[in-house]
Order: sequence, then structure tokens, then C-alpha cells
Amino acid sequence: MTVLYTTDHEWLRIEGDTATIGITGYAQSQLGDVVFVELPKVGSQLTKAQAAAVVESVKAASDVYAPITGEVLEVNEALGAEPALVNSDAEGKAWIFKLRIADRSDLEGLMDEAAYKAHTA
Repeated sequence: MTVLYTTDHEWLRIEGDTATIGITGYAQSQLGDVVFVELPKVGSQLTKAQAAAVVESVKAASDVYAPITGEVLEVNEALGAEPALVNSDAEGKAWIFKLRIADRSDLEGLMDEAAYKAHTA
């Protein structure tokens, strides 16, 4: 399992040909209390950099972009009932969606944890 990060503060957990995607702890701390998460549709095809989901907080609404191209395999329905999970466990239970990786070359240029920490410092 590999974890990668984007400059837009999304994380990807890569397992085989599946990427689980959410927003980072840094991103949720900037948003404040999350009150709603709009999820993508299962089966939809997303292209890299396409808006895929929306996280709304008391401060702002923020798009979550598809960090890679792929098909949405699953969405985290728990976020509909408990959007605050994004605040309490952004990089764990609050994953937003899972994609089937269409092109592994999309993973090139994403950051590892050390590079992401430097990016947010």
C-alpha cells in the first residue's frame, strides 16, 4: 500500500488498481467544521483534475478534484449521515471515494508524505 498526496490537499491510498481518495488533515483544518459532503456517483468516469466531490464547512465549500483518471467504484455513504468524520478522521474513516486507476502514469508527479509535509510547512 502506497499513500500519495496532491498539491490540492487530497490523499490517495493505492492498493492494486484501486485508489481510495480523501482530503488531508491539513485541508480539513483549513476548512473548519464540515457540515456536508457531496459524493460522486458510483460508475461515473472522472478525468484527472475534474471536480469530483464537494466538502462544505461552516466557512466555505471546497471542490475535491479527481487526482487521477478512473471509474468511481465506491463512495463513502457514512459521510452523508456524519460529515464531521472529515474533521475527526480525514485520512482514515472519512475517505470520500474509490477509483479504479485507468492510467498508472497519472500517479507520477504526486507527492509522498515527506514532500507533502514540506509543501504545507
